[in-house]
Amino acid sequence: MLNQCVLVGKVKEMPVIKKTANGIANATLLLDVERGFRNANGEVDIDTFSITLWRGVAEECMSICTPGSLIGVRGRLQANVHSANNDVTYYNAEVIAEKVSFLSRDSKD
Repeated sequence: MLNQCVLVGKVKEMPVIKKTANGIANATLLLDVERGFRNANGEVDIDTFSITLWRGVAEECMSICTPGSLIGVRGRLQANVHSANNDVTYYNAEVIAEKVSFLSRDSKD
């Protein structure tokens, strides 16, 4: 089976690095990715993805990325299921980064 995704987009905001109880660095980065087509109004829509970074990848992103930086992320999707008090089940997915490529540090459009 295959679970792999590749995204190229701009860093929306700086990730906040945290440490687990065992001292492992992790962070969540928001990545804006343009869709590959224009909508009915002739505009390009943007999807924002939550990217989870671990260990050295998290620390490297903190030292290199700035809002607007163009990066490439290769990773995998991780599904999460949550049940609410009203017996409603919610499903969401996050991208777990395995490799981040720094394509530019320029925050200009």
